[in-house]
Amino acid sequence: MPSDARILIVDDHEDTLYALESALAPLGYRLGRATSGDEALKQVLRGQVGLLLLDVRMPGVSGLDVVRWMRRLEQTQHIPVILLTGFGPDHELTSAAFALGVADLLMKPVDPWALRTKVRYLFDAHRRHLALEHEVRELRALVKDHPGDASPDRPALPHPDARVPVQRGQGAHTEELEQDRT
Repeated sequence: MPSDARILIVDDHEDTLYALESALAPLGYRLGRATSGDEALKQVLRGQVGLLLLDVRMPGVSGLDVVRWMRRLEQTQHIPVILLTGFGPDHELTSAAFALGVADLLMKPVDPWALRTKVRYLFDAHRRHLALEHEVRELRALVKDHPGDASPDRPALPHPDARVPVQRGQGAHTEELEQDRT
């Protein structure tokens, strides 16, 4: 996720957008807004969205429809989504949301402190996850580009999937572990 990634807040009511932006402002993250499911999908597909805060019931494309579309595409399927609803607890909605991989479902009005805590955790965890994926890709490319490029100063790197052999001669405990494997 690029450093300019933002949290996209989606709701068809202007007063709700303002309240959510005010609640998240102290975190210091970049915030974006959309007033419809269609507009949200367009922004998500353009990139730079690191978390989606999404109203469930909107005219046209609903919040659940947005999530369904996002989960079909590789580039958007791992973006964390927090759904918001003002219609109270609904078992069917909860089941559908979590089946789609939604991170959380919150009831309006939202407690600002709880919202900030969840958003901070999910946004930062997603950023760390993407950074680790990027690092793994770089390391695999390095190993692939230089599989036998060993010199006395720099030994060859093992394949990332290679099994590390058990070291022999480290006492009876090591021998017991080796016997357990056979």
